Amino acid sequence: MRRKRHFQEEAHPDRWLISYSDFVTLLFAFFVVLFAATYRDNQAIRKLSQAIHNGFQTMGAFSADESGYGGVYSSSPPTADLSNSRVPAPVLRNAQPPSPSSVDVFQLRHELESAMGKELQNHEVVMQVTPEGFVISLKELGFFDSGQARLLPGADEKLERIAKILSRPGLELRVEGHSDNQPIHNAQFSSNWELSTARAMSVLLLLVNEGGFDPKHISAAGYGEFRPVADNSTIEGRRSNRRVDLVVVQAKP
Repeated sequence: MRRKRHFQEEAHPDRWLISYSDFVTLLFAFFVVLFAATYRDNQAIRKLSQAIHNGFQTMGAFSADESGYGGVYSSSPPTADLSNSRVPAPVLRNAQPPSPSSVDVFQLRHELESAMGKELQNHEVVMQVTPEGFVISLKELGFFDSGQARLLPGADEKLERIAKILSRPGLELRVEGHSDNQPIHNAQFSSNWELSTARAMSVLLLLVNEGGFDPKHISAAGYGEFRPVADNSTIEGRRSNRRVDLVVVQAKP
């Protein structure tokens, strides 16, 4: 009894502080791990955002005004302000001009509108920006007879005007042939795939041989009826699908 009473008298009343301090230490470590994970995810998102931005800037989709200027994300690590937020915010650089290798879509489109005003008004040529690049669509109406791959009289002069604008250093061009879904059977072609490929090659050869386009920076492809831009159940839709697209893919230094 004396020993038991002596042990109880020596027990310190603040022993619970030891367990509490251990708990606070573990809690602090837990929040440090959470902060590190959040910071890492934020860095990954920033890298992905920068990669997407650079890809679109290469084809000129991020030109902010007539001059083609646009802001980009900074590649340097951000500075975290722990007094306001646990997660650092992305830092934006001042507006910088695009590199010489990028395509100025606004300037390119302006030049084409000046050179192809009549064709644009007659809907023989349509221009648009897509995820694949800047696209100049040549409709069948002004360039080919139905079911034929030979260019109409006067079509070569239109293509030469386009080639004069597109023939600039480093610009990459892909010529894509497309058709509607109506079956074709004639002496020359047994499928829409053959027809669309032959039309693409006709345009490519004229751009190279007559328009002076660099053959190292141009290619051709035929997609038949498998990449429509309109509904093939209507006459107007099928007319829109019969086309040859000039796709400005990218520009290399």
